[in-house]
Amino acid sequence: MHFETYTYNIHYMQRTSLLLDDDTRRAARQLALHYDCSVSEAIRRAVVRQRAAVFGVPSESRKKRMEKLGELFELFEGHDAEEEVRRLKTHGEGF
Repeated sequence: MHFETYTYNIHYMQRTSLLLDDDTRRAARQLALHYDCSVSEAIRRAVVRQRAAVFGVPSESRKKRMEKLGELFELFEGHDAEEEVRRLKTHGEGF
């Protein structure tokens, strides 16, 4: 099993113990396998995603996403997607 390395500032972290029923533990393990991470990391991700679902994306995250989207718009400005698909089909690349 491969675990990604996450860097967190441990000075701001706190340890929390959870008691999980069998179904919840199975669900956490299933998520950990899906995301190829530890069970505790899968639970952390689930909590963060649930917070986003209930309260929306934090403004700082939204701001970063909008900046990246703006960069993508700049990168693809003037790009003709239909022409690119035609070119790829003619040369047999990817289609």
